[in-house]
Amino acid sequence: MIKLHDLEFEPFISEGEITSTIEKISEQLNRDFGDKKPVFLGVLNGSFMFASEVIKRFKGDCEISFVKMGSYEGTESTGKVKTLLGLNQELKGRTVILLEDIVDTGNTLVEIDQILKQGEVKDYKVVTLFYKPEAYKKNIPLDYIGMEIPNKFIVGYGLDYDGLGRNLTQVYKRKESKMTNLVLFGPPGAGKGTQATILKDKYDLVHISTGDVFRFNIKNQTALGLSAKSYIDKGQLVPDEVTINMLKAEVEKNEDANGFIFDGFPRTEAQADALEEFLESKGTMVHAMIALEVEDNILVERLLERGKTSGRPDDADEAVIRNRIKVYYDETAILKNYYQKQDRYYGVDGVGSIEEITERLSVVIDKLMK
Repeated sequence: MIKLHDLEFEPFISEGEITSTIEKISEQLNRDFGDKKPVFLGVLNGSFMFASEVIKRFKGDCEISFVKMGSYEGTESTGKVKTLLGLNQELKGRTVILLEDIVDTGNTLVEIDQILKQGEVKDYKVVTLFYKPEAYKKNIPLDYIGMEIPNKFIVGYGLDYDGLGRNLTQVYKRKESKMTNLVLFGPPGAGKGTQATILKDKYDLVHISTGDVFRFNIKNQTALGLSAKSYIDKGQLVPDEVTINMLKAEVEKNEDANGFIFDGFPRTEAQADALEEFLESKGTMVHAMIALEVEDNILVERLLERGKTSGRPDDADEAVIRNRIKVYYDETAILKNYYQKQDRYYGVDGVGSIEEITERLSVVIDKLMK
């Protein structure tokens, strides 16, 4: 295990596996280009280790440049012109072998493809040590692939995390948390609070309710609580940044937890993105949005019945209840769509006994934890 900046990484690909892969690629390049005097282009900063090992093993004549992407101001018609900084050869009519440490999004590859075509190269081939097929959506063919790897955050052998890790002779992946994190939703009267209490105990999760977090911070006059109160006192919405920082503080208090149930957050796509980004920095993610689904008429009946004993005025007026339900659907429709696109939305029937509903929720959570 190693630590770079704030993140921990665990061994992923050994030095022996990398060497074996490079030897295989080098054999193919010798076979196909040994008599063609190609120009090797190593794309910096990442490819220096891979490129140097391939070039050392090339048995024919060749020329070498290590290049970086750059740009300069062209004419009014061309605007910014992309170029390869560090190029020492005229490429027109030449056979070019592009050496990449990794191909994931392929954005740099698209720009280099345009530059090489404009430079009228005879032909060029793309060689990459690592390839992430899940991330690559471009149509530029990859001619020589060392090894396909999952779309994980890796460092080492030329790859870095904020400047560190390039010199490592093997590859590490970010340590993955075993947390299971849930966003729990349910309309008023669906029994979400009851189920959250049962589930946090059953699965040893930390329940983070936005309302509870706000009340705690305001009551205890924390810096975040005072900031939130200043907006509330003016009748303004508390900015996302303040809310998210409160949730971050709760997560960081419980970094060894098995996971979290987020209750009342996120409410917008921007909040969902912020939560995703924060959890990703911790090596984890939101694994599912689980929503209790109950027909409106049943919800109204439940809340009116609850109103007889709760003393809450918003449980005693059917018009108010129906408006609360409408507001819930208006808010959660955005989040439902957000998580459905990622195949992380689970609707669960919220009608039945407490035990029956818990069992349905548990079926979903058990699958996520496998």
